Amino acid sequence: MRKWMLPEQIDDILPAEAERLESLRRTLLDHFRDHGYRLVQPPLIEHLDSLLTGTGRDLELQTFKLTDPLSGRLLGVRADMTPQVARIDAHLLNEPGVTRLCYAGSVLRTVATGVSQSREVLNRARAQLPDTPSIAVALTTLETLAQAARDRVEALHIDLADLRGYHYQSGASFSVFTAGEPNAIGRGERYDGIGKAFGRARPAT
Repeated sequence: MRKWMLPEQIDDILPAEAERLESLRRTLLDHFRDHGYRLVQPPLIEHLDSLLTGTGRDLELQTFKLTDPLSGRLLGVRADMTPQVARIDAHLLNEPGVTRLCYAGSVLRTVATGVSQSREVLNRARAQLPDTPSIAVALTTLETLAQAARDRVEALHIDLADLRGYHYQSGASFSVFTAGEPNAIGRGERYDGIGKAFGRARPAT
């Protein structure tokens, strides 16, 4: 095997696709900003026990693990950014009322998910609303995503019965699909338990 070969289910992104993905990321983040969401950037790796706080066995199995040569502690490469943003909301911001946050970045998983069969999910852009107990907020999130995508795609198909997700998710969930894309271009869900695990119990979408 040639030394420059990539691991299985890990791919280079060539110019045309890289430009398309970056353009979509910028469009989404700009749209979120225009609707009052503030950008946060969680780190790529964390102490494993912090990274998996309030999640479950399913996310642990998807997390790459390594030992920190400085501290000797076990680290994890993020497989999902939502718990990280819940930690930021609970401990670093700790603001009263609804907090509108957005974020974008790649995640790495031990096992590929979705039709694309890649273990690296690139440029995930998401919006997060801690302290939002109403189902209406889930619909607001869905509307925000639809508005951001309307200039990019001809038609959106919304699946309100898509149950794929991690153990920490609760309540309403949805996935958004469009023609020509094998995987969902957007997802949303309730997660009402992670904040409690970080010492600040409040629902979120």
